[in-house]
Amino acid sequence: MRRVVITGIGALTPIGNTYPAYVEGLKEGKNGVGRITRFDPELFKTQFACEIKGFNAEDFLHRRESRRMDPFSQYAMVVSDEAINDSGIDFEKIDPFRVGVVWGSGIGGFETIEQEIEGVALRGGTPRYSPFLIPKLISDIAPGHISIKYGLRGPNYTTVSACASSSNSISSAYDYVRLGRTDVMITGGSEAAVTRAGIGGFSSMKALSERNDDMYTACRPFDKDREGFVLGEGAGALVLEEYEHAVNRGAKIYAEIVGAGLTADAYHMTAPHPEGEGVIRVMQYALSEAGIEPDQVDYINTHATSTPLGDIAEVTAIKNVFGNKNKNLNISATKSMTGHLLGAAGAIELIAGIAAINHNFIPPTINHTTVDPAIGDELNFTLNEAQERNVDVVLSNTFGFGGHNSSIIIKKV
Repeated sequence: MRRVVITGIGALTPIGNTYPAYVEGLKEGKNGVGRITRFDPELFKTQFACEIKGFNAEDFLHRRESRRMDPFSQYAMVVSDEAINDSGIDFEKIDPFRVGVVWGSGIGGFETIEQEIEGVALRGGTPRYSPFLIPKLISDIAPGHISIKYGLRGPNYTTVSACASSSNSISSAYDYVRLGRTDVMITGGSEAAVTRAGIGGFSSMKALSERNDDMYTACRPFDKDREGFVLGEGAGALVLEEYEHAVNRGAKIYAEIVGAGLTADAYHMTAPHPEGEGVIRVMQYALSEAGIEPDQVDYINTHATSTPLGDIAEVTAIKNVFGNKNKNLNISATKSMTGHLLGAAGAIELIAGIAAINHNFIPPTINHTTVDPAIGDELNFTLNEAQERNVDVVLSNTFGFGGHNSSIIIKKV
């Protein structure tokens, strides 16, 4: 198997619109939540979300181009451009059939669907749909746009596995490079689900926090008083490259991907397996593939969404794999700052792990006040403030509705 390294990063998040800004937001324990601005949320049970701030697609894309893209594709284009520029790669010097794009999105063009259907309903008469309806809403259009812009002619598709979508895309891209099928892959994920239907749909499932009077502390993973997640939006992109290929062109290397695991809970549409069986196995598979022992892992970026059942199941699984009282292992949930980016969550959380390795700190879980007896305080939870520490190995967990589990391990090179 060939070695796979990360040579470029792009991020667009509720706490920073570039990778460097995102890193600073993680260090500061910045809170990305606020009252929803994309529509009037007054009639909704949940009136807040983690939106990206100060973003204008036309600052990056031609107006005509941006109007033919749903926001999730706009986000994908912006972060992939940042990652590619960051990598310093020159595609003119590479066989385009040796470069591919695998992208993740759990929902795709949600805003496009909502606006088009509402528009047709309001107009009445003969239904007339935009010719761009389908090209804007399909999830696979994001990697299509990326490949068209850069002339990348290798593997090109989207992974859809709810909140695990971008983790699955990264795992797939990793496999393409290490198996020798490609030399470079652009990968990551994007999501733009802060819409009326997005908020309304997740709210009707009782998945969202309704803490409107205290929205700034609503996302509180591991806390006794957690009651649901906070919806977020944005994107994250990575350039994955075969190690020798990167070294030969003098690329900077952020980290190496050394292991990945995928499992299914096969249990419930939305609830996690109560004993965390699938999560135990997925972490074990990733560790085994990486050839890394549990006591070699410095930091776990958890999936922890701030839901009553999900956080307990994940912590139960971590205790099973890493021990009940492992104080050398830092654990945190960056969703407390960014909210839950659904299909883009895995990408931006793996990027948080890359930041931990390159800047020697542990991002905090903010908004934590009360220990949950069902979770306990035996593990080393990094709460409310970032912690300085040398970080060599990071494990990132991402799970999705439908029982999709993904773990990825990266290490310092």
